[in-house]
Amino acid sequence: MAAIPPVTDTNFDADVLRSPLPVMVDFNATWCGPCKALAPTVERVAHQYDGRARVYGLDVDESGDVAARYGIMSVPTVLFFKGGKVVDKVIGLVGEEDLRSRLDRLLG
Repeated sequence: MAAIPPVTDTNFDADVLRSPLPVMVDFNATWCGPCKALAPTVERVAHQYDGRARVYGLDVDESGDVAARYGIMSVPTVLFFKGGKVVDKVIGLVGEEDLRSRLDRLLG
């Protein structure tokens, strides 16, 4: 299973906001223990939804402009986008079923 592709301040608008598919973005940081714990779950979800949704990771320390634009105050935070707009949000360490149910609603 491949690592989650990153998005940055540079490519966020093109890859996330202009995506024809729903997008899940995991806002994280290298120093964040819960972020590291969530990473395998995000990877599994990305694999399960390949071709139906896009999943990216964003390091808030490396891409502070995007993190600030969306008011990310704690990590991990996962934002769900559809049509270039945030349609759902979850903060903290969550389970795979929670992430999948949120994506399923977007795909519904």
